[in-house]
Parts: sequence; structure tokens; C-alpha cells
Amino acid sequence: MPASDLAAGRLAELDAFLIELNAAAGRVTLPYYRADHGLEDKGGARGFDPVTAADKGAEAAIRELIAERYPEHGVIGEEYGEDRPDAEFVWVLDPVDGTRAFIAGLPLWTTLIGLRHQGRPVLGSIGQPYLDEVFIGHAGGSRLIARGQTTPLKVRPCPKLTDAIIATTDPEGCFDGAELGAWTQVRAAARLARLGCDAYAYAMVAMGRMDMVIEAGLKSWDIESAIPLIEGAGGLVTDWRGQPVGQNGGQVAIAGDRACLDEALVALKRSAK
Repeated sequence: MPASDLAAGRLAELDAFLIELNAAAGRVTLPYYRADHGLEDKGGARGFDPVTAADKGAEAAIRELIAERYPEHGVIGEEYGEDRPDAEFVWVLDPVDGTRAFIAGLPLWTTLIGLRHQGRPVLGSIGQPYLDEVFIGHAGGSRLIARGQTTPLKVRPCPKLTDAIIATTDPEGCFDGAELGAWTQVRAAARLARLGCDAYAYAMVAMGRMDMVIEAGLKSWDIESAIPLIEGAGGLVTDWRGQPVGQNGGQVAIAGDRACLDEALVALKRSAK
């Protein structure tokens, strides 16, 4: 169902609630930031996979508010799993995306909150409470709410990959051999690459400060909140074949300019799954 088919009044109501959810998450996460955050390693034999009291507490707070306000809505979250994932409206949550940045004291972690309507992402936000920023978007447009001001968001034109600022989180940790080769090829063509920004880089594409983000191995909660935000700012979110991203995440390319994305896809398609 196209996002535009969701009644404007209902979308505005849910947009306002999304801002409330970000505020609630921030009240939980900020006291743990650059403080005792209760780090646990849930990776085991798979390698270091950190989770903190902020991750768990923020998701619990978001879920509690959703249950109070919209008990018929479903929820999918990184920390506490699925609750009615086939509901008409489903919230998709990553309470602290970038936990490694969080425990390192870097303000690049974010809270990701997306909303599906009849299976399609229609509303999403990327919140950074330490910087007092919420990037929020839907079919009606995207905006940044920061320090008492609201600013429209729009991607910037960048038709040539050689002029692009691109990003990924961790090439060696997130890409397999073929994927790493594709990233290396795109990186060699681009003007500048930044690493370790997690979903904050998505927000920078929406803001027109960066041009492309390339990731792999994503879960639904890693990407769904960004889809309405990027599209509302005039950008694109595709898989490595240039097709729409499914509910399972996987290989993802976020771009502000179709021509720049098409250049990158020449390399990415060879490693598409």
C-alpha cells in the first residue's frame, strides 16, 4: 500500500507519537551514555556482540508506550523479538543502533524507530538524543528536529561517483569476501569514505551531507526506519541489485542521487545475493 494512501490526519498523529517515542528512549539511554552502561557480550563463539542496559531499557520503554497508546499495533525489536508482526501497523525498533560507538563514548549511535502499514514502511526516524537530533520522514517529506528548530531535509545532487562521499560501518566485519571486493571497487572510485558511522550516516544522506551508504547483513530493524526518511528527502534505498529492500534487510545501498547509485551498482551487482 503506498504511503500516500495512509490518511494525512492519521499519519500526522503517528508522526507526533514517533517524536514522543524518541523522547522516551532518550530519557533511558542518556544516563547510561559515557557512564556505567552494564555491558554484556551476547556474541559468544560468534565474536563480540555488545548489548547494554541502554539497549534493553530503551526498547522496553518504547514498547510500553506503544502498548498503552496503540495496543492493537505489532512490534518487532532487536532486544525483545516479535509481537504480532502481522498486524496492520507494526513498529520496528533498534533502541541503540551503533552499540559499539555507544560504549566507546562516540555520539554516532542512534535510536531507530520505523512503522510499517500493511507490510510497507511508511514512517521512520533516526534519533541522536545526546546531540538533541531527531531525523524523521514519510511520504510528505523529511525534516530534522534539533535544539528547538525544525529544518526540512533534502538529499543533494551528486551524479558522479567520483564526487561522492560514501560510508559503510565496518568493511572487514560486515562484508564477506565478494562483498568486500565490491566495496573496495566503489571506494576506489569515490572521493571520500567514512567508516563506523552506523545509521547516523543514513541521516547524513537525508541531510545532503553525504551521498551514499553501502551495507550488508542488515536486519529489518537496522534499515526500515531509514526508508521513509531517505525517500521523503528525495533519496533512494535499494538492495545491491537496485531493487526495493525487503523486510529482512540484507545488502542495502542508500543514495541521494540515482545516477551515482547506478554507477555503484555496476560493482555491487556482481556480489548481490
